[in-house]
Amino acid sequence: MTLQAELRVHRDGFTLELDLVVEQGEVVALLGPNGAGKTTALRALAGLLPGSRVTADGSSWDGLPTEKRPVGVVFQDYLLFATMSVLDNVAFGLRARGARKAEADAAALRWLTRVGLAEFAKARPRTLSGGQAQRVALARALATSPELLLLDEPLAALDASTRLRLRSELGRHLRDYPGHTLLITHDPLDAMVLADRLVIVENGRVVQQGTPREVVRQPRTDYVAHLVGLNFYRGVADGTEVRLDGGGTLTVAEPARGPVHVVFAPSAVSLFTERPAGSPRNTWRAVVAGVEQHAHTTRVDLDGSPAVFADVTTATVAELRLRPGDPLWVSLKATEIHTYAR
Repeated sequence: MTLQAELRVHRDGFTLELDLVVEQGEVVALLGPNGAGKTTALRALAGLLPGSRVTADGSSWDGLPTEKRPVGVVFQDYLLFATMSVLDNVAFGLRARGARKAEADAAALRWLTRVGLAEFAKARPRTLSGGQAQRVALARALATSPELLLLDEPLAALDASTRLRLRSELGRHLRDYPGHTLLITHDPLDAMVLADRLVIVENGRVVQQGTPREVVRQPRTDYVAHLVGLNFYRGVADGTEVRLDGGGTLTVAEPARGPVHVVFAPSAVSLFTERPAGSPRNTWRAVVAGVEQHAHTTRVDLDGSPAVFADVTTATVAELRLRPGDPLWVSLKATEIHTYAR
């Protein structure tokens, strides 16, 4: 069964024009910067905003009030009912759809067992950890057997160690879920690990979509390149030479012609205090604009033609004594550069 959505929302000077297709059993991640329209899309799909046309296997959801839509939602802050027990929270959707209390409670307990929280059935939400609250919210969303599961930044409120464990657990539940899943997130790791397909939106429009592998290999905008951690440029290729739109020229290994995108990893960039010996294919002068620690590496922001990000080790930082304003030589092998048509 295929779920198709045509979202056309105009509000407060912002316009969302988004067409989505989600196959049964598929997890689609909707990514984008703040203000791109992700939350607007979620609210439209849930029936909280006018302007959406949604069909599932030819059956239209148009005109259905929110409570009648076959949709389950896990909100970023989970929004558990503080005055209800955990069991009553999970049973709430079933009761709202007319199930008798005994039937709803039995189903809720089965779901709590599946997420490993049956022992907390009588507890209040305020006694739960962030990870436990997330699992209760997921159980509540899935208890009604929705056709569409909406996940709004489901791991954002968790600390790093809990997030790692819950990401794996959430992935297992999503693999078992037979419906359609739309994951709203700004976190590229959540998207890459959990989703089968990525849809990237900027300013209310789709700018790129594809499998995680496709998006990582060929980003189409600056935002997407930043998301996947690549240096990204636009230029015009003439054989193995690419003239970059922002200034500078790069030599590449694979010949090309016409407008291209150019990408390479920050880890492919080498830094020197003096011009490197030999004949590197790409060498240019730059000035350190900033230095920032990134996990086990250091990200160096360099102004030059072109400007570039370099990822180096802490030992390299100490050896070069990198400080903002320092002049350096940048070196990059042609074989490390990837180009593709614009």
